[in-house]
Amino acid sequence: MGIEHLDTPSGAEGLNDRKSSSPLGAGSYSNTKATLALAKASFRSIMRSPSAVVFTLAFPLIFILVFGFLGGGGTHIDVGITPGSDINNPVIGMLEKTGMIRLVKDKSKAEFDKLLEKGNVDAMIDVHRKVNSVAYSVNVVYTSASMDKGSILKSVLNNLFYDKTLKPSVAEIKESTIHGRAYKTIDFILPGQLGFSLLSTGVFGTAFVFLSLRQTLVIKRFFATPVKRSSIVIGEGIARIGFALIGALFIIVLGHFFFGFTLVHGVLTVVNMLILATLGVIVFMGFGFIISGVAKSESMVPPISNIVTLPQFLLSGTFFSIETFPKWLQPISRALPLTYLNDAMRKVAFEGLNLWDVKFQIMILVIWGIGIYAVAVKVFKWE
Repeated sequence: MGIEHLDTPSGAEGLNDRKSSSPLGAGSYSNTKATLALAKASFRSIMRSPSAVVFTLAFPLIFILVFGFLGGGGTHIDVGITPGSDINNPVIGMLEKTGMIRLVKDKSKAEFDKLLEKGNVDAMIDVHRKVNSVAYSVNVVYTSASMDKGSILKSVLNNLFYDKTLKPSVAEIKESTIHGRAYKTIDFILPGQLGFSLLSTGVFGTAFVFLSLRQTLVIKRFFATPVKRSSIVIGEGIARIGFALIGALFIIVLGHFFFGFTLVHGVLTVVNMLILATLGVIVFMGFGFIISGVAKSESMVPPISNIVTLPQFLLSGTFFSIETFPKWLQPISRALPLTYLNDAMRKVAFEGLNLWDVKFQIMILVIWGIGIYAVAVKVFKWE
């Protein structure tokens, strides 16, 4: 999915004219002012680009609206089996045959407690044979974060216990409910769409802009001025980061007030998400620099960009949890930078973690950034 190139910054020529009137060695010249002027001109250019607005705001907004109105319905009930529970018993056997119940095993008690609190599992079941008896004792713990599915599970268990195959004399059931924060569909979808927006902005926008600047000889003109190369890159970066943060803030606010997107610590959570968004777009801009360096023409940018973005859109937990992917595919998903940005966003927003708590995800993004920019320096062309 390609986008059209962004316009050449309208302030570039004016900047050159102003600088040409000053001697190259003039001490009054400020690269800081030049950087800010470039950033301002580039930001205005981005705002005038329909394609930039579509990929940064419109597409994520459409997905958020669709999933937001769909709500959190589902057709499967995830039931965790408590460690140490007897799994070779009629109760577990009958649950496995229902088709709508997915049994979650091989996790520790602490992991199950977290999953239950968030509603990532809908209930926990513990089955033990009663002492000196052929009957089983069944202990079921539900979560208020998934009361709708808990009610369905209760009905399933009642039907099973009065089924001719599993009579009341075979097992007795004990039920309880713990308090948990409701995990809504929007809590999963919105961070993924935010990552979608940041990746699109960083890759497509950067690739098209710098290729256009080279082809229109704007960068060549800069060589006749005192402006530093770093000022050009930083100016473009500031503009793109600013535009991305405006889009991120819009998406977060819309999701929170219209669809109940969870922000555990309110404004502090928003600030942490925006910091993560800044890091994300900086990393993704590196892909754009690489593409602008290897692409020979504008027609080559979309296919190369799609090679970078599409696998991340599909495999980084943007629309579906990577836990639902085949086992052989999950390591590939966990190698992609967008996976760690999405994961960090969700942990900060829903679980209320701070940036230090997601330091592992941040570290992976930083490592990706270092590697990407090392390649970008090698392939980047100014002419």
